[in-house]
Amino acid sequence: VNGIEIYSMKIDSKITSRFAHNVVTSRAVNRGNVAKEVFFDVELPKTAFITNFSMTIDGVTYPGTIKEKEAAKKQYEKAVSKGQTAGLVKASGRKTEKFTVSVNIKAASKVTFELTYEELLKRQFGKYEMFIKVKPKQLVKDFEIEVNIFEPQGITELEAEGTFITNELQNVIKKTFSDKKGHISFKPTLDQQRTCANCSQSALDGDFIVRYDVKRTTPDNLQVVNGYFVHFFAPTNLPKLPRNIIFVIDTSGSMSGREMEQTKEALLKILDDIKEDDFFNFILFNSEVSTWKEKLIKATPENLDEARKFVKQIDAAGMTNLHGGLMRGIDILNAAHEGNLVSSRSASIIIMLTDGQPNVGVSNTQAIETDVKKAIDGKYPLYNLGFGPGVDYGFLEKMALENKGLARRIYPDSDAALQLQGFYDEVSNPMLTDVELNYPENEISDLTRNNFKHFYDGSEIVVAGRFIDSNQNHLTVDVRGEGANDALSYTTEQDAEQTAQAFQEQQYIFGEYIERLWAYLTIEQLLEKRIAATGEEKENLTAEALALSLKYKFVTPLTSMVVTKPEENGNEDGIADKPTEGIDIGGLPTLIISSWMQYFNKILAFFPSAASPLYRGQASPPTWYTSVDGDPHFIISVPQKKDAICFNINENPGTVLNLINDPVTGITVNGELIGDKKPNSDAKIQNSYFGKLGIANKHLDLKVTVTPEKITIQNGNEKTGFTWLDSVNLQQAGLTLIINRKKNLVLSMSSGASFVVVLHQVWKKHPLHQDFLGLYTLEGDKLSEQTHGLLGQFFRPIDFTILEIHPGSDPKKPDATMVVKNNELIVTRGWQKDYRRDPHHGVDVPCWFVHDNGAGLIDGVHTDYIVSSLF
Repeated sequence: VNGIEIYSMKIDSKITSRFAHNVVTSRAVNRGNVAKEVFFDVELPKTAFITNFSMTIDGVTYPGTIKEKEAAKKQYEKAVSKGQTAGLVKASGRKTEKFTVSVNIKAASKVTFELTYEELLKRQFGKYEMFIKVKPKQLVKDFEIEVNIFEPQGITELEAEGTFITNELQNVIKKTFSDKKGHISFKPTLDQQRTCANCSQSALDGDFIVRYDVKRTTPDNLQVVNGYFVHFFAPTNLPKLPRNIIFVIDTSGSMSGREMEQTKEALLKILDDIKEDDFFNFILFNSEVSTWKEKLIKATPENLDEARKFVKQIDAAGMTNLHGGLMRGIDILNAAHEGNLVSSRSASIIIMLTDGQPNVGVSNTQAIETDVKKAIDGKYPLYNLGFGPGVDYGFLEKMALENKGLARRIYPDSDAALQLQGFYDEVSNPMLTDVELNYPENEISDLTRNNFKHFYDGSEIVVAGRFIDSNQNHLTVDVRGEGANDALSYTTEQDAEQTAQAFQEQQYIFGEYIERLWAYLTIEQLLEKRIAATGEEKENLTAEALALSLKYKFVTPLTSMVVTKPEENGNEDGIADKPTEGIDIGGLPTLIISSWMQYFNKILAFFPSAASPLYRGQASPPTWYTSVDGDPHFIISVPQKKDAICFNINENPGTVLNLINDPVTGITVNGELIGDKKPNSDAKIQNSYFGKLGIANKHLDLKVTVTPEKITIQNGNEKTGFTWLDSVNLQQAGLTLIINRKKNLVLSMSSGASFVVVLHQVWKKHPLHQDFLGLYTLEGDKLSEQTHGLLGQFFRPIDFTILEIHPGSDPKKPDATMVVKNNELIVTRGWQKDYRRDPHHGVDVPCWFVHDNGAGLIDGVHTDYIVSSLF
């Protein structure tokens, strides 16, 4: 591809006692007669830590070095100041992050990339799972995935599958296992990699997944090696504990539409899983708090039928009293225990789902955390689910961790109901409560977490530690827990000689694997504790996690890997960081086709406060945001790239463009262009802006016309008019209109998105310019999949690749090749104006500019979007 041949790619994975050591090696050669840029992309699990990277070019190796993040910061800033792409690791999906590095190599030169990462595989639903992202982007002569597994307990089952595997490729997967060893290989030929017999495109694009489990003749397995130990605890055949489950559900206005339907779908399926000896209840919160029942209810068939009817009639409206909802649920659960309504041998759980941030009642997150922690008092876990991008995920995660639970993102996609149900399945089958694994205090130092509120069916508890005396070779463990019928209590022991006998196959062992497993687990738990810590405690946790990250060479949120690569003008530094929760918003461009976390604080600078009438009746300030503004220019944010694409539409004044068209909801938005007062006779292209917007919903027989002078609403044969000098809060069937005097208006329609129109006013005596409008679409994801238009087609995610960056006609603006929608376009690095913060002057936003009215980026050509009138 583009003169670069990847002639070898190998993914080698060694798994020893659940700890996976993965090495990805790619070899490429420049077949061209000029220097070319070679890319190395690897998507790895978010749970993994990068441990090493190197590039070897014509026999010279350029290794990566891991440093404290602050120490690497200066190199990062220096690289950025030179215009270099310094960040090498970015979040790329629900479960993955992408490592990307590129380097220019001379004609006929070869380069070898090698990336190493490690992770501890977690057991869920009775199996360990490792996934490998496969995406070579071209046919590779020597492509191979090889997985070697060594488990001293013995392997009971082993399977491998791929999302891209066809019937033919299924036969290429070779799988064997016996006793303690398992082996998987996948080595397709060039022809087997093709999407069709004569195609040059690769069919290898997706996830390659390995699942396995081990023999369990005893509840646990203890391994002692070179001064360290690891203890795996996963008892089987235990009776299930009765469950007491409180569901606390956000029913505020922002949950309306697809989010609420998916939530109800998931709850109905969850009700099918609840057993007759369980107790449960539903708490709903919006502006107010309501309950299905005033106390926990036994799951009789009659009560479950009633609960299903209740769930089906849940709807969404109002704001977000998260504190009130959670506290009501905790009070009901506490009362059930205090009144002996539920068995002492049962497991209690609170599951809270929200898509926004608290804005009614107690809205200070620190106050909510304090109240919730005090009320729960360590008695049961709290699980927080954040639906979509509008949540304060840091707040949800901290509150869950403080209460022995965890937080999970629910992505607002078509499978959201399955995500909700999948999370419930993980935590819905507790087999033991109050599990403690106790080790002799005078023998062990640096112990990972050893007490757990619940042990869930199909999972596994892992504890690791370091001996005070590194020569010690024996360990005794006292295990305790509470089951459905009686207490669990026993003692187990192991010595180093027994472990050594189990590990006779040395070729499967990589380094001091138990020591590295201990370090991995310790760092992971220190970082988790750090989330809820403050002051000196947080500083100590940070220092400890940093020291271990540097010692064992893990790229964690506290460290960075500096990659130095040769370029024509000297060496160039790239920085590989561990992405953390949240998305770098950067400049917030004018056409935003994405969903952003923490966006609320950014948007306050432009829109009125959350207390103003603009947001009345909504759960929280909206988080899905697209716009077109200025001379009509569009900027498409692509958050997974931390970059943007922009394009202009150049048409004559009087032209009407279709911006949004959704045949399902009946919503259309069109805009009519205006020009300057006096055309510039010397300019080939005249300035143009939106001077009139038409927003319609044909299902409601509703039309709204907005100009810089007035706003007109036509509902059937009835017309209502307002000016920008009015302050309006109008609500009628299917429509809410709020005018913030001389600033903006918000128009909400019951069946889909909301629209904010911003008024740009100029000096009335200006010789050229005149007033114009900007359109901002909120929650565009609530429109259907069939939505189209110049704006509407980008309401769904878009991806692109940049190749061959080279000098352009303007020395400050390099050109490049962009691969997008299967098209190769010549694009220019430049800037467009974002008028959101400063309606008069605007702010420059960097982006890749697509020429010729967005040709190759937009579907069809721009003239396809010209319509005859506003309606």
